[in-house]
Amino acid sequence: MAYEVCEAADEVGELNARLRDATPQEILRVAIERHGGKIALVSSFGSESAVLLHMAAQIDPDIAVIFLDTGMLFGQTLDYRKQLAQRLGLTGVRDERPQFQDLAVHDPNADLWKSDTDACCHIRKVLPLDRALKGFDGWITGRKRFQGGDRIRLQVVERGEGKLKFNPLANWTKADIDAYVAEHDLPAHPLVAFGYPSIGCWPCTRPVEEGQDERSGRWAGSEKTECGIHTPRASSIVEVGGDI
Repeated sequence: MAYEVCEAADEVGELNARLRDATPQEILRVAIERHGGKIALVSSFGSESAVLLHMAAQIDPDIAVIFLDTGMLFGQTLDYRKQLAQRLGLTGVRDERPQFQDLAVHDPNADLWKSDTDACCHIRKVLPLDRALKGFDGWITGRKRFQGGDRIRLQVVERGEGKLKFNPLANWTKADIDAYVAEHDLPAHPLVAFGYPSIGCWPCTRPVEEGQDERSGRWAGSEKTECGIHTPRASSIVEVGGDI
């Protein structure tokens, strides 16, 4: 086991050294070519998602794209997901939803978010993603360092849930994102115009004031900054009826 851990660490270190200064497109190409059809891009189809999705579509329009439909997303997000996937020609978008049993046991009234946001995210995002990633050897995220919080230490390549995890946009700034959107005339998420620079589920997402951290509208008023899918956890799958 110790040998496997060291070998995995060496692999991550080698890839980070190789890709530290690479462009997002170069990082994406390495990730896709390295894993072939065994890699998935996880996307919220949020305020900045169009950039990474557009890049991926230029390399492999059939790449698996995992979209976590929590059952509590804004209607605008669901519409944007359909429209953007069609426009970019992405054929492998998969809508992953929480299991009925999980909701029936732990959130029968759809109000768990009021008392325990961590548990709500676990049922509606963490468990569905863990199930969706089975069969894949690696995954790709759209996180960036400029988003703040724990993300300021983000590496280009990590290990997450026992798989290689690529963050092609880790090095990019907000100006880089905006320039790419303008250059390729990518459509914005409809809620961006209403002061939502970061968009999650409607009960836990608020608009932010100009100059505030772009993720300050997520779980506003609490210390929570991540939903849990990017947080190390002891077990990938929690059985229905188990502790959450």
